Amino acid sequence: MASMNIHMPNTNLNHVAFSETTTTTRPLRSVCIGQVCLPKRTKLATASPTKQTVVIASPVDNEVAARASSGSSTSTTTSLSQSWREIQGSDNWENLVDPLHPLLRQEIIRYGDFVKGCYCAFDLDPNSKRYLNCKYGKKNMLREVGMESSGYEVTKYIYATPDINIPIQNGESCGRWIGYVAVATDEAVKRLGRRDIIITFRGTVTNPEWVANLMSSLTPARLDPHNERPDVKVESGFLSLYTSDESDSKFGLGSCREQLLSEVSRLLNKYKGEELSITLAGHSMGSSLALLLAYDITELGLNRVNSSTKTPVTVFSFGGPRVGNSGFKRRCEELGVKVLRIVNVNDPITKMPGMVFNHENFRVLGSERLSFEFPWSCSCYAHVGVELVLDFFNMQNPSCVHDLGTYISLLKCPKRPSMEIQRDYQGGEFVNKAKQLLANMMSVQNLNLKLPNPWRSSTTAAAETNMVNLQVQSQRT
Repeated sequence: MASMNIHMPNTNLNHVAFSETTTTTRPLRSVCIGQVCLPKRTKLATASPTKQTVVIASPVDNEVAARASSGSSTSTTTSLSQSWREIQGSDNWENLVDPLHPLLRQEIIRYGDFVKGCYCAFDLDPNSKRYLNCKYGKKNMLREVGMESSGYEVTKYIYATPDINIPIQNGESCGRWIGYVAVATDEAVKRLGRRDIIITFRGTVTNPEWVANLMSSLTPARLDPHNERPDVKVESGFLSLYTSDESDSKFGLGSCREQLLSEVSRLLNKYKGEELSITLAGHSMGSSLALLLAYDITELGLNRVNSSTKTPVTVFSFGGPRVGNSGFKRRCEELGVKVLRIVNVNDPITKMPGMVFNHENFRVLGSERLSFEFPWSCSCYAHVGVELVLDFFNMQNPSCVHDLGTYISLLKCPKRPSMEIQRDYQGGEFVNKAKQLLANMMSVQNLNLKLPNPWRSSTTAAAETNMVNLQVQSQRT
């Protein structure tokens, strides 16, 4: 079994976190870019024989970080238009995550900002006519959240209706705004090297969504009507969010799945003949929906241009949980779905569901080429894709470990020896409203639950201290 993360505060050092040890399928390298790395306490954990931990602060790493911070826009534009396939994972990000390539880091941040826009636009004011929906119309949404120069146009809003029979505030189960579809403009195509279709999803906010996160049972996905593939299983709550519709209402919304497949098909047909890419990005629960959609698109063959060509499908997952079993993982790999998981080693959400019963724990490794799996490992959860691991923790605010704003801020400033993540009052208000909403609907205050902050902006007047960012790790699963 993989050992658990152990982080001990040191009264003499305000900016110290000691990395955990995990069982991995390949040797794992820890890379420090332009920072001082302190030695690990050997008493906290015993190193696994299948893992090597190497702390590096070489001139090459410093040069990579410096180029990322001060690189010219002209060279970046040229590089992205020429190497976008590699950045989208055509080679599974080989030699790009260790050390983290500046162009890849730039793209991760860019897609993270699109996800952050979902939180900015989501209306949590109970007195608003747009309560639990987007505050803005499609034409103005990106401008209102500060992304008017992103080079994309929103084409559709996406709503999800989980099939969960629990009381909510208005007494009826209806679709809630969960994300949007956008497409690159003609001007952006020149910079990106292709027409990019992006689908972004926010994380958990509403009562049914929280319950869906806790439904950890595996169920066959059965998304392909011609081949149900009963061995491909996913978490039942995520599948409910993805496939349920307002069947009780005559004029109700179709399922999240129906909305997405219809819009993706429309855009693929509209821009047929152009160089295209499909990018999905999400935070927390949103990353689960992104992965389900990526699997669905490729399983149905919507991205197939001809017998030999496919439109690349890439998922950028921020703090995402496990979604399916080993059969789901294998099928995603067979279909060519590329997944880059950006995770914090201290974030518990990334270790769920299946914190104990997961594919990694129940696999016995003989070597990289020879392995044995327990017969029941197919019923355990498994992560999909390549993992980019950050290491941060705030002793004064532990909930920051799952905060999207913190993820993005650390990626933007990897050279700081001690990260100072800032909080603005608008972001804090969003989190407080979300917690209050959930408390009112589920009476979680009686359960003494402390919920993680889904998002906080990085622009504020007051800085949080005791933030640790010592290592960036890459792990291929």
